[in-house]
Amino acid sequence: MIDLGKRNVLGVMVDAVDYDAAVARITDAAEEGRSFTVSALAVHGVMTGATDKEQQYRLNSMGMIVPDGQPVRWALNLLHRTKLANRVYGPELTLRVLKSASERGLPVYFYGSTPAILAGLERRIRQMLPGIIIAGSEPSKFRKLDETERHDLAERIADSGARILFVGLGCPRQEVFAYEMGGLLPMPLLAVGAAFAFHAGELPQAPPHLQSRGLEWLFRLVQEPRRLWKRYLILNPYYLLLLAGQWLGLRRFSSVGTPPRAAISYG
Repeated sequence: MIDLGKRNVLGVMVDAVDYDAAVARITDAAEEGRSFTVSALAVHGVMTGATDKEQQYRLNSMGMIVPDGQPVRWALNLLHRTKLANRVYGPELTLRVLKSASERGLPVYFYGSTPAILAGLERRIRQMLPGIIIAGSEPSKFRKLDETERHDLAERIADSGARILFVGLGCPRQEVFAYEMGGLLPMPLLAVGAAFAFHAGELPQAPPHLQSRGLEWLFRLVQEPRRLWKRYLILNPYYLLLLAGQWLGLRRFSSVGTPPRAAISYG
């Protein structure tokens, strides 16, 4: 088990952890009934914090940020000599936490995505983990939630008996959601992005040989070029440029951030 604490990557404090440590921290918080916000960040997620001080503040307020993308793991190894052998991939982390929750009798709740994807997700998870307790699920409203709606949603989730909440709203909306909802729910909130669609069988995952080489972005770009071309063809080179500046000592990245001026939770 590896847990070396938080390390600065372009001003975003990423946890140098492996799967075992991440799962242990999440399930411990669930058993203790303690709020614990978690996000699995790839390059795009790190860059939302590097280019937006309010988002940086949200990210750096989270309990744990795991290195979802290989380039984020490489950055931890390059900048901080963490010697991490593997990334902590959001969809795989989801399965491992679900397995642990099943073994420990911890009910789970899914929030986000569409009714069809949630139905497929629940069906497949029940097939893989017959002992899993799914306390409930709710699709995204695909719009901003007002304060009353946020509190009502938190009440529904808490009343369901859930001990772990999985959030699939896409980056950066799900990180904003986790930041704003974390104080309302006594449980871990995991922002896991496309994991819902992957495990529901609605979106194909990149082959392992592309994932291990940090080329998952290329596979996803081919799958969804109109939606993702700006993210990968502009942000990826910019990430490498900024990373080189941090590595060479040409630029320092503060992790302070700016407290958000208002709640903007997108549900």
